Amino acid sequence: MAQEEIIINAPNTEALTPAQVTQKAEDLGVTKTEMSFARSFMLSLMAGAFISMGAMFFTLVVGDPNLPFAIQRVLGGFLFCLGLILVVVAGAELFTGNTMIVMTAASKRIKWSAVWKNWIVVFIGNFIGSLVIVGIVFLSEMPNMNGGQVGQTMVSVAAGKMNAGWLALFAKGIMCNFLVCLGVWMAYASKTVTDKILAVIFPITAFVACGFEHCVANMFFLPMGALLASLGIAPAGIDPATVNMVGALYNWSATVPGNIVGGALFVGMMYWFIYSKKKN
Repeated sequence: MAQEEIIINAPNTEALTPAQVTQKAEDLGVTKTEMSFARSFMLSLMAGAFISMGAMFFTLVVGDPNLPFAIQRVLGGFLFCLGLILVVVAGAELFTGNTMIVMTAASKRIKWSAVWKNWIVVFIGNFIGSLVIVGIVFLSEMPNMNGGQVGQTMVSVAAGKMNAGWLALFAKGIMCNFLVCLGVWMAYASKTVTDKILAVIFPITAFVACGFEHCVANMFFLPMGALLASLGIAPAGIDPATVNMVGALYNWSATVPGNIVGGALFVGMMYWFIYSKKKN
């Protein structure tokens, strides 16, 4: 009897090359901008919620004053990775990652107006999704944990973000999304869930540990801090009256353009210039 040969077509798990990632990123730009409003908006709500969960997890660790500074920051950054892991694995539309769709417009596959439309819809969706988590976390009484230390930490984090210099916030926004989009870029190259998670961990841990500014994470940090401060909650040395939504708008005035520069120019357009410009 002839022995049957069974051929198993196993999926290719090799990572994409940088040139292939560039092509994939451009293709995703078409997909993202041609998506229906309802789907894009709903996925944006999810991303805002996901990133807020990472920010929530971060405050739990930073709310422990007994941890040494470096360990506290690195551990907090590691836990914050939850947010982007959920985005890249579960699927969601995140404003900071979508700054890279400028590549697709540069290749003339979509109009620049489509880029702006996508950014506006996703930004608003991220904001609403974040506010939902702010409300639920507040109602859950999580800020009362550790004798109220977690809530005081939330106010302290928000105060620091509202009182930094504009240029410093802008620079922190650039560095943040430079790292975030590199994490997303490497996730594009990945073929397995494990690869995607590992691709995200180090860039995200680095940006959080170094205190850089992510405008979507701030959609949790700033409203949560302002909400708690409005109830008179604040650590010693911080006037709760100074932690408000006016300060939040000031932060976003610097961090949003900073994030756009870091993602669109430092990652998206840089790789487009390297791999796509000559072809196009």
